[in-house]
Amino acid sequence: MPWWRLSLFGIGCTLGTGFFLGTSIAIQKSGYAILVLLLLAAIGTYFVLQALAKLTAKEPAKGSFRTYAKLAFGRWAGFGSGWLYWSSEMLILGSSLMALGLFSQLWFPSIPLWMFAAGYALLGMVVIFFGIKVLEATQSVLAIVKLAALVMFIIIGVGVVFGLFKGTSPAISYEQLTQRFFSSGVMGMWKAFIYAFYAFAGIEVMGLMAAELEHPEEASKAGGVMLATTIVLYLAAIALVLLWVPLEQLPVSESPFISALRHGGMPIIVNMFNGVLIVAGFSSVAASLYAVTIVLVTLAEDGDAPRGLSAQKGKRDFPLSALGVTCAGTIVSIVLAYFIPKRIFEHITTAGGLVLMYTWASVVLSYLKLIPLNWWGKMQAIIALLLIGLAVVGTVWDESSRPGLFVSLLFFAAIGGVTFMMHQRWKRDGAH
Repeated sequence: MPWWRLSLFGIGCTLGTGFFLGTSIAIQKSGYAILVLLLLAAIGTYFVLQALAKLTAKEPAKGSFRTYAKLAFGRWAGFGSGWLYWSSEMLILGSSLMALGLFSQLWFPSIPLWMFAAGYALLGMVVIFFGIKVLEATQSVLAIVKLAALVMFIIIGVGVVFGLFKGTSPAISYEQLTQRFFSSGVMGMWKAFIYAFYAFAGIEVMGLMAAELEHPEEASKAGGVMLATTIVLYLAAIALVLLWVPLEQLPVSESPFISALRHGGMPIIVNMFNGVLIVAGFSSVAASLYAVTIVLVTLAEDGDAPRGLSAQKGKRDFPLSALGVTCAGTIVSIVLAYFIPKRIFEHITTAGGLVLMYTWASVVLSYLKLIPLNWWGKMQAIIALLLIGLAVVGTVWDESSRPGLFVSLLFFAAIGGVTFMMHQRWKRDGAH
């Protein structure tokens, strides 16, 4: 894979519901200061991406971050990080699939939510089954669709802000925006910081695909181009939403882009953008299904999961056993999302997102251990860890996010306990 294809693949993985839908929560908590939070989250994400890219350049590995954790700290770290990631993604998948169902019900309200969720899950499994080339092609096409839609929204937003469309005008002037920029205060920004990071979730999948590069040393370039593209579009699109629509008319339960287009009286474009939300959600689901399957295979290859999960079967030389386990986990996730009370399931999925942040932190720690760094390289790693830490700790002060933090810590402790027991067993058996 050439570097630019990996960059496009990364955009496809990252530009998903975390941005198109999750930013509504960040806007509610932080107001206009979300622009600062997105910029800070982008800086942290960039440093994590650079760490992952340099690890890939040094030693391309199919297991990516979990392999580097193993190389840096031992088998226990690879085991723990792999199962943490797999479990957290399984939890997040349920909410992502249900969100896809909700978007689809805008057009087909009579079809049950679970049928949409199951259908999108099955379609994602089909894409994964046909292998890396089909996944790469699918993600590239969907990335172009999402980029085109976001550019279209920016063009419409510019037209509204400058009064180019009849009957539309900005809700707030530039001067008012600057005066009210930090009206949410430091605590509001801190509570919202984690949701700004969620807008960049998916970069770890890019790390897993980096092993397919023709020249692994170009992983850094691919990551830089991907992140520069997304942050420019993110900031432009969100700034236009904030100029276009009063804050009180941006509900937390709806994409801010849908709210803006609805506010502007553009029903046809609302429906078009709803299609983009479905594309974005499905793209993220397919990437996650691929990532968790590959992580499961590498765990099996290292003896940290049943060996049979790494068996290659069929003409496509694809690990069908691992895909079957991922399929079973996805079904469980859909069932949980459907039957568990909404508030409880939100806490579980928030916990899954926080565990993903722990995975990012493990990437940086592996980088510090494995790569000889100058003072600036060490400073980048420390800044990344501080920003991730600030985002995670911010959930302590947020009543809606706090239960998810506690669940994530319980989750972390449970898998940590299993990892400790396995570590003791390996020591007893003389394995490392």
